Amino acid sequence: MAWCASRSLAAPAVDLSALRTRAPLVAGLCCVSLASSKLWCSSPPLSRSKPFACINATMAVSTAAGKKEAVQTDKAPAALGPYSQAIKANNLLFVSGVLGLVPETGKFISDGVEEQTEQVLKNIGEILQASGISYSAVVKTTIMLADLKDFKKVNEIYAKYFPSPAPARATYQVAALPMDARIEIECIAAL
Repeated sequence: MAWCASRSLAAPAVDLSALRTRAPLVAGLCCVSLASSKLWCSSPPLSRSKPFACINATMAVSTAAGKKEAVQTDKAPAALGPYSQAIKANNLLFVSGVLGLVPETGKFISDGVEEQTEQVLKNIGEILQASGISYSAVVKTTIMLADLKDFKKVNEIYAKYFPSPAPARATYQVAALPMDARIEIECIAAL
């Protein structure tokens, strides 16, 4: 069976018996093939000795530790576990989920979703500033709410922080948040 991502978006039929011993490799190649439109494959069906198409040699993904830099500021709450406040990598900034904690005390500003939302966005602003950018550089946010009924209240506050065009966004109600928070926001920004 031959298939090339640059020729078709439809997924090919897969012989699962041939993939059982190669499952981790298959999963990795599927992710790579979706990320690149410059894949090629041979016209004849792939043989058992060559079960996968090759990737164009010009496509490179750097995973070197030197390309990843942690961002840390005392003006935002410290990480609650083994993670960084944010990571710079490949001209992007990945900000971890931020809660409405006051940096100096490590406690919530209040129990209200409005105050927590305001504090979350201020904390994100401090992390962005420590990275040398502002809210306008944010391209994607994810909001996690303890109660989706707070959606409208959060939107009113959120709109004050992000200039047009607003970042792409997803909002979810989750079963629980760390420390019984009402809201958590993470984001990705362009450097």
